[in-house]
Amino acid sequence: MEKIDKNRKRKLRVCVATCNRADYSKLAPIMFGIKGDPDNFELEVVVLGSHLIDDYGNTYRMIEQDDFDITSKLHTIVRGEDEAAMVESVGLALVKLPDVLHRLRPDVLIVHGDRFDALALATAAALMNIRILHVEGGEVSGTIDDSIRHAISKLAHYHACCTRSAEQHLIAMCEDHSRILLAGCPSYDKLLSACGRDDYADVIRNWLGDVKEQDYIVALQHPVTTDIKNSIKIYELMLDALISFNKRTLILFPNIDAGSKEMVRVMRKKGIECHPNFRAVKHVPFDQFIQLVAHAGCMIGNSSCGVREAGAFGTPVINLGTRQTGRETGENVLHVRDADTQKKIHHALELQFGKRYPCSKIYGDGNAVSRILKFLNTIDLDEPLQKTFCFPPVKECISQDIDHILETQSALSVDLGGTNLRVAIVSMKGEIVKKYTQPNPKTYKARIELILKMCIEAVSEAVHYNCRILGVGVSTGGRVNPQEGVVLHSTKLIQEWTSVDIRTPISDSLHLPVWVDNDGNCAALAEKKFGHGIGVENFVTIITGTGIGGGIIQHNELIHGSTFCAAELGHIIVSLDGPECMCGSRGCMEAYASGMALQREAKRLHDEDLLVMEGMSLKNEEPVSAAHLISAARWGNSKAEAILRTAGAALGVGIVNILHTVNPSLVILCGVLASYYENPVKQIISQRALSSVQGIKVLTSDLEEPALLGAASMVLDYATRRTY
Repeated sequence: MEKIDKNRKRKLRVCVATCNRADYSKLAPIMFGIKGDPDNFELEVVVLGSHLIDDYGNTYRMIEQDDFDITSKLHTIVRGEDEAAMVESVGLALVKLPDVLHRLRPDVLIVHGDRFDALALATAAALMNIRILHVEGGEVSGTIDDSIRHAISKLAHYHACCTRSAEQHLIAMCEDHSRILLAGCPSYDKLLSACGRDDYADVIRNWLGDVKEQDYIVALQHPVTTDIKNSIKIYELMLDALISFNKRTLILFPNIDAGSKEMVRVMRKKGIECHPNFRAVKHVPFDQFIQLVAHAGCMIGNSSCGVREAGAFGTPVINLGTRQTGRETGENVLHVRDADTQKKIHHALELQFGKRYPCSKIYGDGNAVSRILKFLNTIDLDEPLQKTFCFPPVKECISQDIDHILETQSALSVDLGGTNLRVAIVSMKGEIVKKYTQPNPKTYKARIELILKMCIEAVSEAVHYNCRILGVGVSTGGRVNPQEGVVLHSTKLIQEWTSVDIRTPISDSLHLPVWVDNDGNCAALAEKKFGHGIGVENFVTIITGTGIGGGIIQHNELIHGSTFCAAELGHIIVSLDGPECMCGSRGCMEAYASGMALQREAKRLHDEDLLVMEGMSLKNEEPVSAAHLISAARWGNSKAEAILRTAGAALGVGIVNILHTVNPSLVILCGVLASYYENPVKQIISQRALSSVQGIKVLTSDLEEPALLGAASMVLDYATRRTY
């Protein structure tokens, strides 16, 4: 830090550009922080966009009231409030900005969010070789704002994002991790302290008259520029629902996006500005607005404030339509994405109004500004300005041509089992076009050579099946680091298979991207893409085969754990003094219910001449297996029946522990023993699980090859994004 300050030899000239009331609420705390540190920073303020329009409250005045000197005011809005006007406004801003930026010559330009005005700012600054800090990049909201936000991120040199997911999105977009700051939302610095103020009653009275706390509604709905007609319809239905709900309501005018003029016409047609229950306003100062939101009975609309700031107060929110689809939200938000009837919105109001929820700090902890100022202080102006991207390695880039379009996009799947090594060509729809099977060699060298030989053969034959191979997915037993493509530790079933980089030799040989994961995780991915898990957000897959494994899907994502040891479900201990497991412990679920455990018990009974029943046949040279134990039980062997009851109970108890730990909505059993265990597991759940999880579904997988299909899904879902 000292070295950077010494090299700089002068204050960092920071230009903050604000376009509207919403982005100023996020930028103002940063501006106060910069202004409060005159030894390190010199602040310039540029105001443009709807700040300077009377219809939107001339909100530049609040910037002046906050005692900021506005360096430049740029009238950049072309009136019309339609798509063409937005484009013309961007063009007008691009015409006016170069003179201002040339005159100010800032070291860093700070822009916020996803507005078309901000896109013009970032474009101009990037072309003029000015470093850009983008605030709140990496988020997902579900409208044209996404495209604008990500475009600004690609132009920006530095990023201050709000959530861990946003940080991961930026990394996935190939942004340099060292230039990404997980700061939190700057507005939280102000609102977390402001929500404890005791003058809220005066604020409520000033804006809404004589109304009690939590007995009013705040409404704020903006147009969705990619679906203007439907967003206007939703706005009209919202107003009808609010009129019939008959509660005092503060309603703010929509922003300046295309479609806003039509929304205002709807508001005036319904007489909202004259209605005794409504107070329609163009602007509320941020510190007062957050007080109104904090103490409201409900907030309704599609403003980002509802899914972000309102969560900090536990205010119930109804989010209408698709404008905020993809945003992370607290439990205070009720989504009504298909808001197609007044009745549906009215019902949502009945459900939410007057509730209180736990406060959420998803978007910040109140320390964003201090982090951002430290981040700014680390900027070395002597570093090259040219932005670099962190692309993941890609062995070969194949441009798309007509032949590729006509081909079936497919994956090459590899499944390393304890007995067999299998390779398959799998189509996008989950069809196994061709499968190759060989015994799994006992040594590392022979195994790698056979994998490469089988893969090369499959890739060659794929052409004849009109399949274009996008990549290779590998499913293997043991603990796997999927990020590095390395098998960390193997099961005892696969020898010489520890600390093995399997990705590199396959990728080097085939010139294709390679994904590797544990076979249990692959089974879960197979169900998610092709099986019972389609459209299910939270579920668990359990493989009941030679061993017992599985995978956990939470919030549509596969859980790996901090050391890639998540979902080792077979080693959930169900008895403190049970039989010895292959892992070295005792009483594991696998030691009771796996194929190997049942085979062990079958051999014991056979050695004691207690296995074979009249009507059964078992040749002397035939190896005893779990199948013989199941057959004996079906023929009425009471000892075999007891062993299987114990196995089913052990598996059921283990699954009850899973239900109590991760609370999935679905459990999928797969593997050769799955159909046999389904009813015993359901019985144990009904007897031993908490009542809140007894209704969770338990299904047997319909997939014949979950490991191969799961390995293929890694390729088919992620090949184009190169992230996993």
